[in-house]
Amino acid sequence: MDRRQFMRQSSLAAAAGFTGSMTMVDKAEALESVMVEGLEREVALPWYCNVTRQGNNMGDPNKLKMMGDDPRLPQMPENPSLEDYFELRFGANMGAQHLLQSAKLAADAGLSEKVVLACLLHDIAVLTMPRHDHGYWAAQLIEPYVDEEVSWAVRHHQALRFFPDPDFDYEYPQSYIKLFGEDYQVPPYIEQAAEYATKHKWYGTARHICVNDLYAFDPEKKIEISEFADLIGRNFRQPSEGLGFDRSPVAHMWRTMIWPNSYL
Repeated sequence: MDRRQFMRQSSLAAAAGFTGSMTMVDKAEALESVMVEGLEREVALPWYCNVTRQGNNMGDPNKLKMMGDDPRLPQMPENPSLEDYFELRFGANMGAQHLLQSAKLAADAGLSEKVVLACLLHDIAVLTMPRHDHGYWAAQLIEPYVDEEVSWAVRHHQALRFFPDPDFDYEYPQSYIKLFGEDYQVPPYIEQAAEYATKHKWYGTARHICVNDLYAFDPEKKIEISEFADLIGRNFRQPSEGLGFDRSPVAHMWRTMIWPNSYL
């Protein structure tokens, strides 16, 4: 179900209690609440999301719980590919465009296909998993399907992005000062990971992710995943059973993207 269609319906806007002072984030959250209430089956939040709730997370005892397909999401094919996840789960939002723009910048700069693929995949966990340690989540998601250099670079870009490198014309992002404050200090494990990565033979691959990360937020650009079909075909081992059904150690993580709101 398309949220934009919902936004156009004044009855839903009224039901969500929209006011002129609300930000788009406030409106999106209010609309999400109305959409959830309108479902036939109840969506359960993960336990760790219930920071303000008391007691259990059983919800309405008289309402069936959601299992399988969520009607608000596009249905995935039986044997989903990486491209299907981009189109049907990562969507056309700025997060997905950020990945596509980052990969396009790397490709236009003449960087290797490994670097381009790493840029294409470096933030997929931000779109689909807990944001914390997103580089580690993303690396684990792709590890069975890519060259080791690619997953290593994705994992370590998370630490390296906090540390400038003049040899790559990479400065500490000004956006981080706005997001975290001028006095933010990374935790010791991030500092240790960055120190380790700078001495590694694949350091340049990870650093190129950081470089092409900074300028990949252009809201006027629209890049399609189809532009990278050949590169994905050469460098991403798509399982014939489909991502999520190949019995790999991370198949369950991909399945969670297919059915993110199943009760169990």
